[in-house]
Amino acid sequence: MKNKLKILPLLALCSVAQSNELDNLINTSTDIVNQINTGVLLVGAASEYAYTGSGLSDGTLSSTAHISTEQLDAYNNALAGFAVNYQAYGDVQTVLENQATAELEMMDQAIGVFTEVVVDMISVQEVAVKVTEAESPQEEAEAQEFVAQNQEMLTISADTVDTYNQSVDDIETHANNASAFLAVAGNKEAVAFLEQGAENNNTTAEAASVSYSAGNQWVKMAWDNTNNASAVYLNGQSYGLDMYVSEADVLLAGSESEFYLSSPLANNCYMYGECE
Repeated sequence: MKNKLKILPLLALCSVAQSNELDNLINTSTDIVNQINTGVLLVGAASEYAYTGSGLSDGTLSSTAHISTEQLDAYNNALAGFAVNYQAYGDVQTVLENQATAELEMMDQAIGVFTEVVVDMISVQEVAVKVTEAESPQEEAEAQEFVAQNQEMLTISADTVDTYNQSVDDIETHANNASAFLAVAGNKEAVAFLEQGAENNNTTAEAASVSYSAGNQWVKMAWDNTNNASAVYLNGQSYGLDMYVSEADVLLAGSESEFYLSSPLANNCYMYGECE
């Protein structure tokens, strides 16, 4: 779980590192040009004043045209980064990772909604335990008394259930979207295929509309004002990407997750008043 929680900041850092080559070169080269421009102005002024005896500077202006070591290093580093890393047709991997980051953020928001509504409904667990474990008429009577005394608190509204159902749907949708985008972003052949699509359309990856389709089982990049699109299948048809798992696999992964193991359903903490 801790590793998963680090995904968002890592993707953000990766995106920044891969998207700044052009901006860095623009900024650092412009800084050098500005210094040279100042130097040319000073030399032009010097050639006029020196030959005509018409003016003097205060003797310190030449330093304003100096190119600093920091400016030189920044320019040369930006130059090397641009030469090696810049992609004229955009950065498919970064686009996919940015999409995944957005989906993960929405998933976290939906998990917050889910958690809040589950906390509101979790008293149903106490009801289930009491009536299930009642093994005698006396225990059944005690369970009935508990329900009668707490019926208002134990009643679940239709709105609460609607919120619960919608949050589960949202979590599955955003989780699948994020997983699909990250899977394609991590596959060099798939990324190269999508990059070729951008080049073929003479546009950039950043200009594409990126989507995951559960029905078609693909991640697709489509470009505005064209009928062209590139799709990578996630069902084993493309580049070894075979992503789909069974319901049993999903539930097993859930049973081993920190989220479930720390929940009242896993350790029955609600019954003992120990839930956090």
